[in-house]
Amino acid sequence: MKTLTRLFGEIEIDDDKIIVFNDGIVGFPDLKRFALIHDIDAGKAAGIRFLQSLDEANFALPVMDPLNVKPDYNPMVNDESLKEIGELNGDNLLVLTTATVPSDLTKMSINLQGPIVINAETHKGVQVIVDDYPVKFYIYDILKARKEG
Repeated sequence: MKTLTRLFGEIEIDDDKIIVFNDGIVGFPDLKRFALIHDIDAGKAAGIRFLQSLDEANFALPVMDPLNVKPDYNPMVNDESLKEIGELNGDNLLVLTTATVPSDLTKMSINLQGPIVINAETHKGVQVIVDDYPVKFYIYDILKARKEG
């Protein structure tokens, strides 16, 4: 499938790379089909990736693996919330958090309260809300220390 995007121009997405969110994502219930876009050379090690809507060319969320900056991140998620995406295990589970990258990079943060959970086998995803983590978890200093170390 070819699709036009605001950030990446025209891109080709294999049908087996489309991730379906039956209920959309928080704040955007009508956007249901997405693709995960990242630097191919960096692969899974890519820091920030984009969850590009295939329903709205102008909508792409910057996302990242929360374990890259918070290794002990382990939100308690109600099993019922994940039921629609299929059985999860260590091989098919992908957890992402949305990132905010303002012009002042020292204020860069990720949302640990609204993780996006994707089943890589079924290509289905859901965004859940957890109470035990903040909406804004600032990551600039963590990334800077890692780069310097």
